[in-house]
Amino acid sequence: MKLDALINWYSTLTPETIPGISKLYHEDAQFRDPFNDVRGHQAIAAVFEHMFETTENPGFLIVSTQKEGNIAWVSWIFNFRLRGKALSIEGVTCLDFGPDGRVVIHRDYWDSMDLFINFPLLGTLLRYLKRRTSSPAPNAVEKRVNQ
Repeated sequence: MKLDALINWYSTLTPETIPGISKLYHEDAQFRDPFNDVRGHQAIAAVFEHMFETTENPGFLIVSTQKEGNIAWVSWIFNFRLRGKALSIEGVTCLDFGPDGRVVIHRDYWDSMDLFINFPLLGTLLRYLKRRTSSPAPNAVEKRVNQ
């Protein structure tokens, strides 16, 4: 399992280091997140190239890792700027490593609403929907019952 090398790669990722995928991901590796479901070095590289094209100063801060057998979980914070606004998205990644130590399955889990809520029109609608569908805070329920 090349977990330490993979974490170092993500922590120092630049457009120039993207080709390092071949050392860390199996040729037929699957990469899946809320927006992508791709397979192979070229397709995975395209995901990261797109990230650098559409965001400013993207970077991953690795928060914690857990591993057992050929499976690892990595929690992270993705910091970036979008249209000049600083944003952060928290998430976790489940990694399945093959016999040669390279990643065969990479599955990201993060809430895409954390991104969409920052878009001007869409964000207004999502914040409204979130307020309407969220369960009320305990104090709010008590106030309504006692009124």
